[in-house]
Amino acid sequence: MPELPEVETTICGIKPHIIQQTIATVIVRHFGLRWPIDCNIREILSGLRINSVSRRGKYILLGTSKGTLILHLGMSGTLRILSTEVPAQKHDHVDIIFSNKICLRFRDPRRFGACLWTTADPDLHPLLSSLGPEPLSTDFNEAYLWQRSRKRKLPIKSFIMDSKVVVGVGNIYAAEALFSAGISPLKAAGKISLARYQLLAAAIKTILQSAIQQGGTTLKDFFNSEGKKGYFSVKLKVYGRGGLPCLTCKTLLKEIRLGQRSTVYCTRCQK
Repeated sequence: MPELPEVETTICGIKPHIIQQTIATVIVRHFGLRWPIDCNIREILSGLRINSVSRRGKYILLGTSKGTLILHLGMSGTLRILSTEVPAQKHDHVDIIFSNKICLRFRDPRRFGACLWTTADPDLHPLLSSLGPEPLSTDFNEAYLWQRSRKRKLPIKSFIMDSKVVVGVGNIYAAEALFSAGISPLKAAGKISLARYQLLAAAIKTILQSAIQQGGTTLKDFFNSEGKKGYFSVKLKVYGRGGLPCLTCKTLLKEIRLGQRSTVYCTRCQK
């Protein structure tokens, strides 16, 4: 699944091509995504200009003078900038065509993505209103994590992957941040000290920033806006390395299931 760095990379790729551009028309080939696309979306969007391109969590927000188009890449979705002459393929469900002949194409093989229109403040939308702070913002720090975690018994990995606690810390980046901070993914969130949360908050910020700079993490289904795979995976220290030696202490990394997800960690380095 595309995570926060992949979504941020996508935004950086599409923004220069569509900002301040006027939508000429919209082609929808399949209305049945995770939530049905408004059947009047072509009439709604045609003639509107994109005034802003931003992100909230893993949601992409295309702002206009009359409302906001909320996009989510789901499990395997991509947004590509193409010429209108490039023929659509099987899983290309939505084309947003601009007056400059640029096409923003939404591809989603598993159809778990979203393409939703709202005329209200997007921060008040049901999908966004309960989201926690952005991990790269000043609101996200050790004091916030420590306060939110008091008396919480769930494992720290599950805690930081809860979008109501903080957005965008998916399985890959949670595993890597916990390794960097030297914290076992199994440790109860409420048992972690303020000092350890300082290490964890810093690790989350550093790892996400690094992933964004390097183009996201290579996943089987993820491609950026130019059709190129991300390449942060070359720096992964624990994720996907179960049974291999720890790069720090050479202990074999342990792989377990936690919260229905694969979790890899070092029993020696992560206490």
